[in-house]
Amino acid sequence: MENHKLIISPKTKVLQLIESYPQLEDVLINYVPAFKKLKNPILRKTVAKIATLQQAAAVGNVKIEDLINLLRREVGQDTLELANEVNYNTKRPDWFDDSKVTSELDVREMLNAGEQPIIKVISDLNNLQANEIYKVIAPFVPAPLIDKSLSIGIDHWVKKETEELFFVYFMMKNE
Repeated sequence: MENHKLIISPKTKVLQLIESYPQLEDVLINYVPAFKKLKNPILRKTVAKIATLQQAAAVGNVKIEDLINLLRREVGQDTLELANEVNYNTKRPDWFDDSKVTSELDVREMLNAGEQPIIKVISDLNNLQANEIYKVIAPFVPAPLIDKSLSIGIDHWVKKETEELFFVYFMMKNE
Protein backbone atom coordinates (compact mmCIF):
# COMPACT_ATOMS: atom_id res chain seq x y z
CA MET A 1 0.00 0.00 0.00
CA GLU A 2 1.18 3.52 -0.79
CA ASN A 3 0.91 5.72 2.29
CA HIS A 4 0.30 8.90 0.30
CA LYS A 5 -2.89 7.55 -1.24
CA LEU A 6 -6.41 8.53 -0.30
CA ILE A 7 -7.77 7.56 3.13
CA ILE A 8 -11.20 6.00 2.48
CA SER A 9 -14.10 7.48 4.49
CA PRO A 10 -17.86 8.02 4.04
CA LYS A 11 -17.10 11.51 2.65
CA THR A 12 -14.75 10.17 -0.06
CA LYS A 13 -16.07 10.95 -3.53
CA VAL A 14 -16.68 7.86 -5.69
CA LEU A 15 -14.65 9.22 -8.61
CA GLN A 16 -11.78 10.18 -6.29
CA LEU A 17 -11.82 6.62 -4.91
CA ILE A 18 -11.67 4.85 -8.28
CA GLU A 19 -9.06 7.26 -9.62
CA SER A 20 -6.86 6.65 -6.55
CA TYR A 21 -7.56 2.91 -6.42
CA PRO A 22 -8.66 1.71 -9.91
CA GLN A 23 -8.86 -1.89 -8.63
CA LEU A 24 -11.74 -0.88 -6.32
CA GLU A 25 -14.10 -0.25 -9.22
CA ASP A 26 -14.61 -4.01 -9.69
CA VAL A 27 -14.89 -4.48 -5.91
CA LEU A 28 -17.69 -1.90 -5.82
CA ILE A 29 -19.49 -3.47 -8.78
CA ASN A 30 -19.21 -6.98 -7.32
CA TYR A 31 -20.46 -5.79 -3.92
CA VAL A 32 -23.43 -3.88 -5.32
CA PRO A 33 -24.46 -4.65 -8.90
CA ALA A 34 -26.14 -1.21 -9.14
CA PHE A 35 -22.61 0.24 -9.14
CA LYS A 36 -22.11 -1.20 -12.64
CA LYS A 37 -23.40 2.20 -13.75
CA LEU A 38 -19.88 3.44 -12.93
CA LYS A 39 -18.83 1.95 -16.28
CA ASN A 40 -20.99 4.60 -18.02
CA PRO A 41 -18.52 7.42 -18.83
CA ILE A 42 -21.23 10.07 -18.53
CA LEU A 43 -22.37 8.95 -15.09
CA ARG A 44 -18.75 8.59 -14.04
CA LYS A 45 -18.09 12.19 -15.10
CA THR A 46 -21.21 13.58 -13.42
CA VAL A 47 -22.63 11.55 -10.55
CA ALA A 48 -19.41 9.81 -9.46
CA LYS A 49 -17.68 13.19 -9.34
CA ILE A 50 -20.03 14.59 -6.67
CA ALA A 51 -21.40 11.48 -4.92
CA THR A 52 -19.73 10.41 -1.69
CA LEU A 53 -19.39 6.80 -0.60
CA GLN A 54 -22.06 7.57 2.04
CA GLN A 55 -24.43 8.53 -0.76
CA ALA A 56 -23.36 5.58 -2.93
CA ALA A 57 -24.16 3.22 -0.06
CA ALA A 58 -27.66 4.71 0.06
CA VAL A 59 -28.03 4.25 -3.69
CA GLY A 60 -26.91 0.63 -3.39
CA ASN A 61 -29.00 0.06 -0.26
CA VAL A 62 -25.99 -1.23 1.70
CA LYS A 63 -24.64 -0.30 5.11
CA ILE A 64 -22.01 2.41 4.84
CA GLU A 65 -19.83 0.78 7.49
CA ASP A 66 -19.75 -2.50 5.56
CA LEU A 67 -18.92 -0.75 2.29
CA ILE A 68 -16.18 1.45 3.76
CA ASN A 69 -14.55 -1.43 5.60
CA LEU A 70 -14.64 -3.69 2.54
CA LEU A 71 -12.86 -1.01 0.52
CA ARG A 72 -10.39 -0.20 3.28
CA ARG A 73 -9.47 -3.88 3.73
CA GLU A 74 -8.85 -4.18 -0.04
CA VAL A 75 -6.21 -1.44 0.10
CA GLY A 76 -4.69 -2.34 3.48
CA GLN A 77 -6.28 0.38 5.60
CA ASP A 78 -7.60 -0.27 9.11
CA THR A 79 -11.36 -0.79 9.43
CA LEU A 80 -13.60 1.82 11.05
CA GLU A 81 -16.61 1.82 13.32
CA LEU A 82 -19.10 4.30 11.97
CA ALA A 83 -22.19 5.84 13.51
CA ASN A 84 -24.82 8.31 12.34
CA GLU A 85 -25.70 6.51 9.14
CA VAL A 86 -27.93 8.65 6.93
CA ASN A 87 -31.19 6.97 6.06
CA TYR A 88 -33.48 8.19 3.34
CA ASN A 89 -37.22 8.13 3.92
CA THR A 90 -38.70 5.18 2.01
CA LYS A 91 -41.94 5.02 4.02
CA ARG A 92 -44.89 6.94 2.61
CA PRO A 93 -45.19 10.10 4.74
CA ASP A 94 -48.44 11.52 6.10
CA TRP A 95 -47.93 14.68 4.04
CA PHE A 96 -47.98 12.82 0.70
CA ASP A 97 -51.03 13.38 -1.49
CA ASP A 98 -50.83 12.79 -5.27
CA SER A 99 -53.06 15.79 -5.89
CA LYS A 100 -50.43 18.07 -4.29
CA VAL A 101 -47.77 17.18 -6.89
CA THR A 102 -47.54 20.49 -8.75
CA SER A 103 -44.41 19.88 -10.81
CA GLU A 104 -41.95 17.17 -11.71
CA LEU A 105 -38.62 16.70 -13.39
CA ASP A 106 -37.32 13.56 -15.07
CA VAL A 107 -33.55 13.79 -14.54
CA ARG A 108 -32.69 10.72 -16.63
CA GLU A 109 -32.18 12.68 -19.86
CA MET A 110 -30.06 15.30 -18.08
CA LEU A 111 -27.85 12.58 -16.58
CA ASN A 112 -27.52 10.81 -19.95
CA ALA A 113 -26.45 14.12 -21.50
CA GLY A 114 -23.77 14.55 -18.84
CA GLU A 115 -25.60 17.38 -17.06
CA GLN A 116 -25.95 17.85 -13.31
CA PRO A 117 -29.64 18.17 -12.34
CA ILE A 118 -28.92 19.38 -8.80
CA ILE A 119 -28.89 23.12 -9.65
CA LYS A 120 -32.21 22.92 -11.52
CA VAL A 121 -33.87 20.82 -8.81
CA ILE A 122 -32.67 22.99 -5.91
CA SER A 123 -33.86 26.10 -7.77
CA ASP A 124 -37.28 24.47 -8.22
CA LEU A 125 -37.36 23.38 -4.57
CA ASN A 126 -36.57 26.93 -3.43
CA ASN A 127 -39.73 28.02 -5.26
CA LEU A 128 -41.99 25.40 -3.65
CA GLN A 129 -45.04 26.85 -1.95
CA ALA A 130 -46.67 25.46 1.20
CA ASN A 131 -48.49 22.17 0.54
CA GLU A 132 -46.91 21.73 -2.90
CA ILE A 133 -45.03 18.56 -3.76
CA TYR A 134 -42.21 18.37 -6.31
CA LYS A 135 -41.47 15.02 -7.96
CA VAL A 136 -38.11 13.90 -9.33
CA ILE A 137 -37.86 10.84 -11.58
CA ALA A 138 -34.41 9.23 -11.49
CA PRO A 139 -32.63 5.99 -12.48
CA PHE A 140 -31.22 5.59 -8.92
CA VAL A 141 -31.63 7.18 -5.49
CA PRO A 142 -30.27 10.71 -6.05
CA ALA A 143 -28.51 10.82 -2.69
CA PRO A 144 -26.52 14.06 -3.25
CA LEU A 145 -29.74 15.82 -4.23
CA ILE A 146 -31.63 14.50 -1.19
CA ASP A 147 -28.78 15.51 1.12
CA LYS A 148 -28.84 19.03 -0.31
CA SER A 149 -32.63 19.27 0.03
CA LEU A 150 -32.42 18.24 3.68
CA SER A 151 -29.90 21.01 4.29
CA ILE A 152 -32.42 23.61 3.07
CA GLY A 153 -35.37 22.28 5.08
CA ILE A 154 -37.15 20.10 2.50
CA ASP A 155 -38.68 16.73 3.40
CA HIS A 156 -38.51 13.83 0.97
CA TRP A 157 -39.93 10.41 0.23
CA VAL A 158 -38.12 7.91 -2.02
CA LYS A 159 -40.41 5.50 -3.82
CA LYS A 160 -38.68 2.67 -5.67
CA GLU A 161 -40.66 1.61 -8.73
CA THR A 162 -38.06 -0.74 -10.24
CA GLU A 163 -34.31 -1.36 -9.93
CA GLU A 164 -33.70 1.55 -12.30
CA LEU A 165 -36.67 3.83 -11.63
CA PHE A 166 -37.13 5.92 -8.51
CA PHE A 167 -39.60 8.67 -7.69
CA VAL A 168 -38.52 11.18 -5.08
CA TYR A 169 -41.17 13.50 -3.68
CA PHE A 170 -40.17 16.74 -1.96
CA MET A 171 -42.18 19.03 0.31
CA MET A 172 -41.29 21.94 2.60
CA LYS A 173 -40.91 20.79 6.19
CA ASN A 174 -43.71 21.88 8.48
CA GLU A 175 -42.16 23.95 11.24
